Amino acid sequence: VQLQASGGGLVQAGGSLRLSCAASGLTFSSYGLGWFRQAPGKAREYVAGVSWSGTLISYSGSVKGRFTISRESAKMMYLQMNSLKPEDTAVYFCAAAPGSSLWEDVRSYVHWGQGTLVTVSS
Repeated sequence: VQLQASGGGLVQAGGSLRLSCAASGLTFSSYGLGWFRQAPGKAREYVAGVSWSGTLISYSGSVKGRFTISRESAKMMYLQMNSLKPEDTAVYFCAAAPGSSLWEDVRSYVHWGQGTLVTVSS
């Protein structure tokens, strides 16, 4: 089982990036999916999540209105990030949690991607 996150990079404040997460060895159809991020010296934090059906979606307060999570097919997930701020700088991880619900607790996730670095300059 492998999740591959990609799409990170360096962008100026106010810019946009689209992160992708590709799965191999599993299909997203039986998992809740999430994006997390971890800035240097800080704990990993929840960014956004979507249930396996796509009907439940949530965002952390710090990204709501700027980020959009989506899933396409059984093996691809995305995070569209707009109006980026320097405080969004972090390594972003995609993750999968077994079950039909939406999970905001990092402990619910059993499969993790390797992370992709997003750097937002001021």
